[in-house]
Amino acid sequence: MATTHEIKVQRREDEGKGASRRLRHAGEVPAVVYGGDLKPVSIKLSHNDVWLASQHEWFYASILDLSLNGDVQKVLLRDMQRHPFKQQILHLDFQRVNANETIRTAVPLHFINEDSSPAGKAADVVITHELNEVTVTCLPGDLPEFIEIDLGAMVVGDIVHLSQVKLPKGVEIPELALGADHDVAVVVAKHGRVEAEPEETDEASADVPATKAAKDDE
Repeated sequence: MATTHEIKVQRREDEGKGASRRLRHAGEVPAVVYGGDLKPVSIKLSHNDVWLASQHEWFYASILDLSLNGDVQKVLLRDMQRHPFKQQILHLDFQRVNANETIRTAVPLHFINEDSSPAGKAADVVITHELNEVTVTCLPGDLPEFIEIDLGAMVVGDIVHLSQVKLPKGVEIPELALGADHDVAVVVAKHGRVEAEPEETDEASADVPATKAAKDDE
């Protein structure tokens, strides 16, 4: 079962670009909560708290508990706007989740035992992660913070496809229902590119045809 994380928020009454700018100058982040049977609500969060949370993987792929003066709503982060060059979060969108309704979201992939695998130990083999996350569907209570893929037995030439990923109970990958063409590679182990060494030119051998031709003309 997924671990939840509490994020403290406050309701905001003022809206618009001007109000949002004032919040940011005051060290806060404007945000909105929507979805479910309730109307969208404008909120604000401490930028320091949000910035620290944003450094963790769980912030993007876990059920979050938004706490408004003790009133807790379970949500998923759906959108984050960042400043193009400053270390600043500009806006957040959260979607409410219902414990009895299926959700669809991306979950990170964690690759383990790669270095200890036969492929990982080989100097001329490259292991490529084609995907770093996968979109799943499940009930909120079944949402994993990440999915592990054990590469301990991987050898050169192996390919791990999407259908081979071991999923927790209650979790599905909707992409696989679209057909075999969507069973894409997740991890590939192959020989690294070896640059061909330039061939040495044997000057003596290169002169032979010309010498032979000269003798033929005599």
